[in-house]
Amino acid sequence: MEWIQALDAGVLYWAEAHRTPVLDRVMSFITGLGDAGFIWILLTLALLVPRKTRRAGLAMAAALALSAVLVNLILKPAVMRPRPFDALQGLTAIIPHPADWSFPSGHASASAAAAWAALRRLPKRAGVPAAVLAGLICLSRVYAGVHYPSDVLCGAAVGLACGWLGEKAAQRLPEKAGRFLRIE
Repeated sequence: MEWIQALDAGVLYWAEAHRTPVLDRVMSFITGLGDAGFIWILLTLALLVPRKTRRAGLAMAAALALSAVLVNLILKPAVMRPRPFDALQGLTAIIPHPADWSFPSGHASASAAAAWAALRRLPKRAGVPAAVLAGLICLSRVYAGVHYPSDVLCGAAVGLACGWLGEKAAQRLPEKAGRFLRIE
């Protein structure tokens, strides 16, 4: 466990040493897109409107809901890992300090969950940009100094599992429910 802490700290100090004013603004914006799952909830709502993408929207909604419950209600309170800016001497965050625990990253989990559903349920021209955005949001959390890399990796793993489960749930909607919801 100590080697993970050392690696986490080393990556965070390296990222802080390589910050630039332009990258700070870009990464702050990108990380803000993931605040409270904003961009993913917006995308989910947009997918739920057209009949053709409704099943993708349902998969994304299920994945995001499961991710939120697992991360925010179960894992963060169980692990209670302090944020890196509180635990590592001299490390600063470039965004306002989140008040909850650090492990696992909720931004990473929600992003991976939504990206999985998008990759599985949407054409590549929509799924690939969602996956790229998810990756950027994950990186931005480490760059911003608010998550350890292991928080982000574990959050993304939880998110991928939630995305898989959400996609399976949407896939298994009974035919009658699909007709009622007007799903293709």
